[in-house]
Amino acid sequence: MSTINVSPVAGRIGAEISGVRLGGDLPAGVVSELRLLLLTHKVIFFRSQWHLDEEEQVAFARLLGEPTTAHPTVPALDGNSHILDLDYSAGQKVDRWHTDVTFVDRPPLASVLRAIKVPPAGGDTIWANTVAAYEHLPEALRDLADRLRAVHTNQFDYARVATSDDPERTRKYAEVFASTEYQTEHPVVRVHPETGERAILLGDFAKRITGLTAQTSASIINLLQEQVTQVENTVRWRWAPGDVAIWDNRATQHRVVHDFGDQARRLHRVTIAGDVPVGVDDRPSVALSGDATAYSPVAA
Repeated sequence: MSTINVSPVAGRIGAEISGVRLGGDLPAGVVSELRLLLLTHKVIFFRSQWHLDEEEQVAFARLLGEPTTAHPTVPALDGNSHILDLDYSAGQKVDRWHTDVTFVDRPPLASVLRAIKVPPAGGDTIWANTVAAYEHLPEALRDLADRLRAVHTNQFDYARVATSDDPERTRKYAEVFASTEYQTEHPVVRVHPETGERAILLGDFAKRITGLTAQTSASIINLLQEQVTQVENTVRWRWAPGDVAIWDNRATQHRVVHDFGDQARRLHRVTIAGDVPVGVDDRPSVALSGDATAYSPVAA
């Protein structure tokens, strides 16, 4: 069996893994080692996985857990209900920090993203370690964050439509994205179910802090988000076709760098069913509107 080589990419998050050929036939021991590396580094990268197609990408994802459907509202890739086709040449633009699908009560455990076509320059993705962000907060702010809860929603910020490069296309995408309204109240600090670490659970889907005014909510969310996205907590990946990234969605946020104009950029994503987040006070997240059971089972 090939030796797994691990090369950290940044000081607090990210590692490039070599010596592994991803697929649904990986031995259980290798899968266990990859899961441990994921918990340790939060996001792991694999170069030149040219052999993967849609079916093999899903087969590999199944080794990590039960795949969700592609998305609660956005249609899946034709012929595969588990793959979300992130075709940025078709007008999608995800240029704000977020954790995947936090507007439902069972956000994914992890995401498996495979590069199909990328620009020759630009279009990188940046991830942030939300555990490190929490750990480097001053103690007084950690104590405050531990007690807060926030409402996350998929309702689109329509102020962004008018400033889009293609407002009409953006408007149509927003209508699909928010076609079913979801709102969930999450703890602002969740306890990681495998490591016991505390992680900040916010991002662009977090709209307000429960019990506070809109202005105070925005101030607190901005304060904590600035901590999450400090450069010391981040890693940036320069994509090449055939690359695969896997991230722990319970301990990260991410965003795309939109510096590639109208050049083609297409990736396929599979997400793994996650648990319902639990706060420091043992209170779980609560769905306020929208039923996500068709999107994702609750992970054991």
